[in-house]
Amino acid sequence: MNTTVASARPIAAIVLAAGKGTRMKSDRHKVLHPVAGRPMIEHLLASLAELQPARTVVVVGQGRDQLEQQLGDRAELAVQDPQLGTGHAVQQAETALAGFDGDVLILYGDVPFVRPATMRAMLDRLHAEDQPAAVVLGFEPDDPLQYGRVVALRDKISRMVEYKDATEDQRTCRLCNSGLLAVPAARLFELLSRVGNANAQGEYYLPDIVNIAIADGDICAVVTTDDADEVAGINSRSELADAEARWQAVRRRQAMEDGVTLVAPDTVFFSWDTQLGRDVMVEPNVVFGPGVQVADNVVIHAFSHVEGARLESGVSIGPFARLRPGAVLQEGARIGNFVEMKNAVLGPGAKANHLTYLGDARVGAGANIGAGTITCNYDGYFKHETVIGERAFIGSNSALIAPVRIGADAIVAAGSAVSRDVADGELRMVRAEQLVKPGWADSFHDAMKKKKADRKG
Repeated sequence: MNTTVASARPIAAIVLAAGKGTRMKSDRHKVLHPVAGRPMIEHLLASLAELQPARTVVVVGQGRDQLEQQLGDRAELAVQDPQLGTGHAVQQAETALAGFDGDVLILYGDVPFVRPATMRAMLDRLHAEDQPAAVVLGFEPDDPLQYGRVVALRDKISRMVEYKDATEDQRTCRLCNSGLLAVPAARLFELLSRVGNANAQGEYYLPDIVNIAIADGDICAVVTTDDADEVAGINSRSELADAEARWQAVRRRQAMEDGVTLVAPDTVFFSWDTQLGRDVMVEPNVVFGPGVQVADNVVIHAFSHVEGARLESGVSIGPFARLRPGAVLQEGARIGNFVEMKNAVLGPGAKANHLTYLGDARVGAGANIGAGTITCNYDGYFKHETVIGERAFIGSNSALIAPVRIGADAIVAAGSAVSRDVADGELRMVRAEQLVKPGWADSFHDAMKKKKADRKG
């Protein structure tokens, strides 16, 4: 296999994303629905990026503006309107690839989990000694259903056929067409120009380029993936949920192989970019959103939600903790039940154990934040910062009205509403004077009991 030639040739990708996605019943473009917190097309493009394509063309129909916003200048968009089949869709990329002399991978935006190794295998087969005109990615599902069939002897294709056009004998073939192709650019659009629509659907089928090349006397080959899930398409909310479940199952196994303890694996949900260190303990019903980094020896107690946060070594959070983007817990820090952090840093060894909100805050090492404390960070127009010094003690049910600084070793008495800076080592108590009326409560109860009795009478 001439992999040197294959690796030297430039690669272009055509990603088909023009389907209407009607089964999703959504205003969001189908390929922008997320799996593991990431739009499905971004999973595909991340794998494709490992091959360093020279050009990427995404063929779109409805929802073009959504894809433009998502992809920016990372891909060129070509519009298919009207939509007359997959062969017609690929033709729309011809102008964008004018002058390109390399290999073209044809992929699908709603088939997001094709591995880079599989793409490379297709390209390598394209440059084998027999120099096939096209390489098809095939698979053998447990139930072939209504997939198109690849009729082949070993890896040489004799015919491609859509299920609706297949004979009963052809339908017994278990090798199915994933729809993915690798074709030299020099052949692709010439073959497409000869595709007709005399079929059950009246559409221009992309697989017909294989049959045309074979009729010309060319060889076409099939590469088979051993993982049918790799080429599973996502066309409905149910299939989206199935894809999420498969992805999560793989990620959970990987986490445990990497030294993470998952007490109840099926109840833990990861994001596409979750990073976990060794000897991390994750209790049941924990959800990781995007952008989470967890160091070694961290404990995440049950029912916690973590997104956009960094947890350094020895940290403990939860149960029922919520970490939002910008939350950082430095070494040995701890937050407990019903504590929320956003854009806040909890210094080494600092703790906030109960019922606390820390937003736009910087908390020094060893500080203690009492139950019910909040940083009042928003004035209705702007966010402001609260800075709490090392070893400071914030009493329960305190409101720190930003912008405000609490000095090192300072104490804020329970129930205080602090709106001015507190110096190092200072005690700040902000409370109304207590009013004491001996016997008043007894008189009140007696009067109310009499009134209640009178009403019953």
